[in-house]
Amino acid sequence: MEDLLQVGVITTTHGIRGEVKVFPTTDDPHRFEVLPSILLDTGKELCELEIQRVKYFKQFVILKFKDVDDINEIEPYKGKSLYVTRDMAVPLKENEYYIGDLIGMEVFLEDGSYFGTLKDVMETGANDVYIVQTEDREVLIPAIKDCILKVDVEDNKMTIHLLKGL
Repeated sequence: MEDLLQVGVITTTHGIRGEVKVFPTTDDPHRFEVLPSILLDTGKELCELEIQRVKYFKQFVILKFKDVDDINEIEPYKGKSLYVTRDMAVPLKENEYYIGDLIGMEVFLEDGSYFGTLKDVMETGANDVYIVQTEDREVLIPAIKDCILKVDVEDNKMTIHLLKGL
C-alpha cells in the first residue's frame, strides 16, 4: 500500500500571483478546503506547500499556496502531481478502495485460476472499470458486485467473476 495518495495535478497557472489550476483526482474536490498543506512532487523531491486559499472554476480547483506570490515561482510545476499522506486521506466506506492500492493487484477467477494484473482504473461516472492485463490482451471489468467478488488489499489479490461477453 502506498503511503501517499494523489489528490490532484497542476494543469496551469492562474493569474500572476502564484495561483494554480488543479485537476482534482479525488472524489471530493472540496476536501482541499480542510487540508492544511499538500505535497508537491517536483520531479526531484516532495515539497510541502501550505494551502492559503481554495476557489473553484468549472471542474478545476484553484489553489493559492502560502509564500508563493509570483507566477514564475510556480510555473515550473505545471503537470506535476499533488499528494496527501494516508493519514490525511478521506476515510473509506465499506467496499471502497484507494485506486493506488488496487493498481498492481493480482486478479484471479472465482475458480482460483490466475487471470492477470490490474493495470489501471477508468472512472466512467456510473461505475469504475478495472483494466486487467492478461497474458495476451487488456480486459475491461466493470467494478460492480456481479463481477468483483472479493478484494483483499493486504494480500494484493482480487477475485472476479467474468460475465458472458467479457
